[in-house]
Amino acid sequence: MEDITQQGYVRGAPAPNGILHIHFYHPNHNSLPSRLLHGLAGALDAAGHDPAIRAIVLRSDTHKTFCAGASFDELAAIGDAETSRDFFSGFGQVINVMRRCPKIIIGRIHGKAVGGGVGLAAATDFCMASSYASVRLSELAVGFGPFVIGPAVERKVGLAAFSQMALNPGEWQTAAWAKEKGLFQEVFDTVEQLDAYLDHFCQNLGSYHPEALAELKRIFWQGTEHWDTLLHERAAISGRLALSEFSKKAIEAFKSRRSD
Repeated sequence: MEDITQQGYVRGAPAPNGILHIHFYHPNHNSLPSRLLHGLAGALDAAGHDPAIRAIVLRSDTHKTFCAGASFDELAAIGDAETSRDFFSGFGQVINVMRRCPKIIIGRIHGKAVGGGVGLAAATDFCMASSYASVRLSELAVGFGPFVIGPAVERKVGLAAFSQMALNPGEWQTAAWAKEKGLFQEVFDTVEQLDAYLDHFCQNLGSYHPEALAELKRIFWQGTEHWDTLLHERAAISGRLALSEFSKKAIEAFKSRRSD
């Protein structure tokens, strides 16, 4: 379950009461290249099949950003439709693994979440954050849209709030806004308060009947059984648009600003 390299990692850290913390990290604002997306999907799938694990905490490490979303460095290097579709399918794979996982997944969002990072938060079953956890869907600004993560985000915040985020790719929404819309269930002033409540919540969750939690998980995700097909179709849309001249220029401009 562990994948540690100089270019980022996914690792599992067991905690008391059968709680597994799955950490991911990338030096570029905790962005997610394909390799880390595959690592996350594998770690989550393995945890879901481990009878010793009662619940999962999804979190990122080190950087003040929770997750900057897709790796633009990898995306900029893609030149064909199949590879581009597969790149975006990585997010769909993680979301579908989270959806199918029989264990409750808790999100710990300590800082800003962009694009796919918002999708990860939306795909958890219970999400808590610090006041620093502003959110933004930036995809439209670089030539495509939040197609793959859209179903997960819309499921949590509703169509109106999803539309607000999708059509304002440069606009940050506060953690308080995200709580009001249902993306976050709890928001705390500091990361220390967030972690204290996370420990308390996990201690309680680990004491509940595992079968009852699994049944609740199934209820939470009713009506999403078609997402295996849907997210694959959405990935093809993103993959096609990301190869456009508009998108290629926008991604290069973004990378240039980042390196200044």
